[in-house]
Amino acid sequence: MSDLFKPFILGSMEIRNRFMRSATTSYWSDERGIVRPEIIRLYGNLSKGGVGLIIKGHTYVMNSGKAHVGMAGISSEAHVNKLGELTDVVHMYGSKIITQLNHGGYKSIVDRAGPSEYREKGWEGRALTGDEIHGIVDAFGDAAERTMDAGFDGVMIHGAHGYLVSQFLSGLTNGRTDEYGGSPRNRMRFLIEVYDEIRDRVGPSFPVLVKMNCDDFSPDGFTVEDSVKVALAMAKRGMDLIEISGGGMGQVRELRLTRGKSDDPRFSEANFAGHAEKIHKAISPTPMGLVGGIRTRRCMEALLERGITEMISMSRPFIREPELVRSLETSQLEATCISCNECSRQGSSGKMMLMCYQN
Repeated sequence: MSDLFKPFILGSMEIRNRFMRSATTSYWSDERGIVRPEIIRLYGNLSKGGVGLIIKGHTYVMNSGKAHVGMAGISSEAHVNKLGELTDVVHMYGSKIITQLNHGGYKSIVDRAGPSEYREKGWEGRALTGDEIHGIVDAFGDAAERTMDAGFDGVMIHGAHGYLVSQFLSGLTNGRTDEYGGSPRNRMRFLIEVYDEIRDRVGPSFPVLVKMNCDDFSPDGFTVEDSVKVALAMAKRGMDLIEISGGGMGQVRELRLTRGKSDDPRFSEANFAGHAEKIHKAISPTPMGLVGGIRTRRCMEALLERGITEMISMSRPFIREPELVRSLETSQLEATCISCNECSRQGSSGKMMLMCYQN
C-alpha cells in the first residue's frame, strides 16, 4: 500500500491517511458568525470522501478581527454549539478536524489595525497598542479553549496569507520599533506569545499546528530565510505540525509563480516545493504539511518519498471532488480540478458555499 493511504500519528492523534484538507473559508455563516447547516453538510461530505485531516476554514477569535462577511466565529460561547454539530458529523465518518484561529489585522472589516501604521495599494490600517496586542493573545487562548469545548481534535494558528500573525512576521507590514518589531526574532514574538498562550490553555497533548508562509513573494516582505528561522523556532517550542503555504501583503504574481519552485521536475506542479524542502530540513523531525498546486498521485508519492512533507494538503481539488481520496486510492491518478479559480468568487457558485464552477 502506498504511504499516502497509511495512518499517520500526529502528537496524540492518529490520522487515517496522509491527506489534509487545507483550511478553506466559505461565506456561509450568519451575521453572528454561527455556521449554517449547509456548511456542516459540506464538512460531512469531506469526511465521507476519506480526507484524513480536515482544517476548518478560518474563525475569528474576537469580533474586531473578522475578515469578511460570512466568516465563522469562535469569539464567544454562542459559536460553540453549532461548531460541535460540525465536529460530530466529521467524526461520524472517521476524519479528524482542527479549527483554524485567525485575526484579520489590516484585513479586518471591523477595525483595520495591525503591527504599525500601514498604507499600501489600497490597504491601510492603524497601529495596535501594546495592551491591544496582549488582549488579542488572550483572545487566541480563549478561542483555543472553545475549540476543545466544540470537540475539535486540535487547533491551528493562521500565520499566513497576510492576516495579523503574517503581518507581524513581515518586515514590509511590521514597522514597529518596540519588542514586536525590527529583528526577525522580535517580529515572531507575537506568534510565539500566541502559541504559548494556546499551549498553556490546551495542555501538552492537544495538537497545536500553524499555517505559515514559506515566502510572502514580496520584494520587501517575509522571505524563505525568515520562514526557516520562524519554523525552526516554533518546532523547538513544541509545535506539532507546520503547514507551508505562500503569499502575503505586497505579493508580486511573477515571484509567486517562480520563487518557491523546486528544480526537480517530479515536483513541478507543487508551487512551494523548493522552499518547503529547505524549511523541512531545518525543522525535522517536526512534521510538515504542504499545500499549493499538488494534483497528481505521482507527485504526492514523490513528495513523501523525498521527505519534503509528511502531509499532502489541498484545497481546490476537494471543492470539486470531496471524494477525491477514495478515488485516488482505487484507480484515479490525479485530481480533476483545473485550477480555474472560479471557486474563489464570492457568489452562489463560489466562496459562498465552496462550489466548483465546472461541475
